[in-house]
Amino acid sequence: MTSASATPTLLSQRLQSIDALRGLVILFMLLDHVRETFFMHHQVSDPMNVELTDPGLFASRTLAHLCAPVFVLLTGLSAWLYGEKYQGRGDVSAFLFKRGLFLVALEFTLVNFAWTFQLPPTVIYLQVIWAIGVSMIALSVLVWLPRAALITLGTVIIAGHNLLDGLHFGPESALHVPWAILHDRGWLQACDSLRLRTSYPVLPWIGVIAIGYGLGPWFGRASQAGARQKHLLLAGSAALLGFALLRLINGYGEAPWSSYANVTQSVMSFFNITKYPPSLVFLTLTLGCGLLLLRGFERAGATRWINALTVFGAAPMFFYLLHLYVLKLLYLACVAVFGLNRGEYFGFEAISAVWLVAVVLAAALYLPVRWFAQLKARRRDIAWLKYL
Repeated sequence: MTSASATPTLLSQRLQSIDALRGLVILFMLLDHVRETFFMHHQVSDPMNVELTDPGLFASRTLAHLCAPVFVLLTGLSAWLYGEKYQGRGDVSAFLFKRGLFLVALEFTLVNFAWTFQLPPTVIYLQVIWAIGVSMIALSVLVWLPRAALITLGTVIIAGHNLLDGLHFGPESALHVPWAILHDRGWLQACDSLRLRTSYPVLPWIGVIAIGYGLGPWFGRASQAGARQKHLLLAGSAALLGFALLRLINGYGEAPWSSYANVTQSVMSFFNITKYPPSLVFLTLTLGCGLLLLRGFERAGATRWINALTVFGAAPMFFYLLHLYVLKLLYLACVAVFGLNRGEYFGFEAISAVWLVAVVLAAALYLPVRWFAQLKARRRDIAWLKYL
């Protein structure tokens, strides 16, 4: 493979790697959401308590750390590819703004209802779909910057936002709401009967989506596969090297790790990093892994397993909504049949059961997701389908 634009096959491999990576992290997300549904009697805090958390639970949760950074990075990259297709930043900016608003509305309605089954809601959790939507709205403005300025801004946000960790504003301050949305995870009182939880402060995610957009030319029609893979290798390796150095320094933007007599606990402590908001250490690790996986998927070509991952990655929003409602209904059915066997929850005895259910659900959801992906590709005349 020497040129991504040499043949239609090579072009499809170039774009297939993006969908395959998205599909992989979707399955990690499914695993994490099965955990949240059927393992809630083992509450997981962020960061987790290494001394009390089972290694299997820790590993399952840590895998899910890849999801949000990769989703947001690939959203920025896909926005650049959209602009290449439609010839112009004006089209990109308009699409990003409209789809961003759509995702924000989706978080407030269908997504939040899938988590709470409350109508009207008393709590709205502003989570990953909210963060992606707001980041897209921000990117709709940032796309007008020169590429070098955009990458510089994204890097400064990612590297520098932890300098703001000590900055807080109380409810009496006019900056309380905007700062809670941007950087300070917390609760907002919308009215007497409704609270909002800013689970995903958006400032660092705006940096990530900007970087993703800046990487777009690596995947352009005229790009060379060899050069692109070299860029991905260097960028991914540099990010992981940065993670290792920052973690060994044991300082900036992250809770320090500790050495235990137990090697497993020492490793867990080393990788016990902060997601809300994502620290520089968190993003160097997850984005570094994501870039190297993207390179690996492209080099691997169209294997059976990569083709399967591509199906999930081709319809991510449809999968996201579908799996949330399937999990909620499945949980309610289990409670109705078996009752609450873990105090206030119905749950499994072991983390291995969580993995088993995730595998079964992935297989069960494959066909409906493939159907929707094919519908979306076939019916380009239906404008609203592109928002899913």
